[in-house]
Amino acid sequence: MKTERGEKTEARPADILRKPGPRRGREHAIRGIPVSPGVAIGPIFDTAEVPTEAPRRAIGTEQVEAEKARLAEAVNLSRKQLGKLKMRLSVLPEEAQEELAPLLDAYVLMLGNSRLLRGARKRIETELLAAETAVQDEAEAIAALILAARDDDKPGLQRRAGEVREIARRLTRNLTSTPFRSLKGVPEGAILVAEELTPADAALLDPTRIAGVATDEGGADGHTAIMLRALGIPAILGATGLSESAERGDMAVLDGAAGTLVLRPGEKALEKGRAALTAFAKERTKLAKLRRLPAVTTDGELVELQANLEIPAELPLIAQSGAIGIGLLRTEFLFMGREDLPDEEAQLIAYTQVVEAMGGDPVTIRVLDWGGEKDMQALSEGVAPTHSGPNPALGLRGLRLLLKRPELLEAQFAAILRVSERGKVRILLPMVTNPSEVKAARDIYERVARRLRRKGVTLPEKLPELGVMIETPGAALAADAIALEADFFAIGTNDLAMYTLAVDRAEAEVSHLYDSLHPAVLRLMQFATEAALRLRMPVSVCGEMAGNPRLVPLLLGLGIRCLSMNASAIPRVKQAVRALDIADCARFARRVMEQSDPARIHELVLNFETGSEKG
Repeated sequence: MKTERGEKTEARPADILRKPGPRRGREHAIRGIPVSPGVAIGPIFDTAEVPTEAPRRAIGTEQVEAEKARLAEAVNLSRKQLGKLKMRLSVLPEEAQEELAPLLDAYVLMLGNSRLLRGARKRIETELLAAETAVQDEAEAIAALILAARDDDKPGLQRRAGEVREIARRLTRNLTSTPFRSLKGVPEGAILVAEELTPADAALLDPTRIAGVATDEGGADGHTAIMLRALGIPAILGATGLSESAERGDMAVLDGAAGTLVLRPGEKALEKGRAALTAFAKERTKLAKLRRLPAVTTDGELVELQANLEIPAELPLIAQSGAIGIGLLRTEFLFMGREDLPDEEAQLIAYTQVVEAMGGDPVTIRVLDWGGEKDMQALSEGVAPTHSGPNPALGLRGLRLLLKRPELLEAQFAAILRVSERGKVRILLPMVTNPSEVKAARDIYERVARRLRRKGVTLPEKLPELGVMIETPGAALAADAIALEADFFAIGTNDLAMYTLAVDRAEAEVSHLYDSLHPAVLRLMQFATEAALRLRMPVSVCGEMAGNPRLVPLLLGLGIRCLSMNASAIPRVKQAVRALDIADCARFARRVMEQSDPARIHELVLNFETGSEKG
């Protein structure tokens, strides 16, 4: 038998589905994680995957070569399956194509001479394990190392661990001849319900036929969630107990923005769902029109709205958002999950992909921000500091580490300089606390540029600008001196608030003390902004504050004219900008900065209305 993806399997049913039970008339609401906005009203179609039966199994020494051969066969079959999935990309929306293609490429790389396969083969040889057991053990060991990294980008770590587990799952299913999920039978207009969907499953969905998706497991930051958003399918994930409560044929109302699904809705819930569906359609039309409109205030002040980029897979979301550039390209993705360092050529390829995708819009590339909470020692030997110390967030990290290991900085500078001929780029230095660090980095930068020119590499006459992240109180208070060495500022409000208030948001016992609207944080932002503006130097905000529409009046009032945020936040921030008057914002900011009580500041922000600051 062959499944939709063409895998050869045993003649077993592709899905395990509960038989429709008696209709239970009671309305039942379930809450999940909102991952893709939109409203869907339709019947439930439940689908489950045949569970993989792969109990731990030991082998004898005489079976080692046979098990290695089984693994090689599963690898070849997995490659063929991924090849067929890549062929399917042409029928998907462009945004979904651009999301899935890099992920499939990553899967294919893991089916090459990867740590996963090297480790699995070694376990077969030394631990005398069956191929499927060896693959599972090695995948879990790699995932555990990834998740143990002290990195504030927990969703990114979970995505990377999920990629390893997903390719191991594929290998295991092929090793045990277990069929994959088939989605051929989903009727038009149905809401698909499953315990879990993989990104590859999502690639098989037809957005013109499926009204919505809801699963028991999953989160907002995984590849599946990104795929569903790229496909434009209303969806909620992580709705615990959903599969147990829903039966095929049950009518349901799904709200992807609210994260709710109402099973067997009564007339009142149906009426509310229909109204929400109409409102969403109108709002989507309105926001879609904004994509092509400038972010300009009512009195004609232009505001640059840019996107933060974590991994290249997010480029389709940036294209949809209407961003006019990338305000923060984090380069840590290049260094994660590998046993060697990405050289200049590997970095050039990655930066070229991003710069060319932006079609001439500016791209700000932050050099490696390594150390502290981004300790990646477990993922790449010989690069992270040997001793992280009792307070790693206050130790050798960011630019401090790069100046101690200048070969890392030189490789990044060289790759960025070489890509600058293909588009407008800027370079951002992380974790700066004094002007001498910027001067030392600029010396390296100019030395690398001279070396490239001697080699005959064509570079712009004026080198890309070299800017500074303002993310510590020291940098903010020394901003006037640092501004003399830098070309632009980017205020990282997340870290600035953390260092100012001595609060780690990941620590449950103190996370309630984290407040980006604390007067101390706002005064540091104001000081840094004014230092930049006095020199007519560009200054932006690239933390979470930038993506909050309610904070736009305050940021504009402080003099900020460039905001960089998650791509999904751009339409609503643009909507806020286009309703504001700069004079109103300036008066509002003065009023806020007079306050010493954080609660009062929150109250003012919550109650701001256009025109309310006049008089």
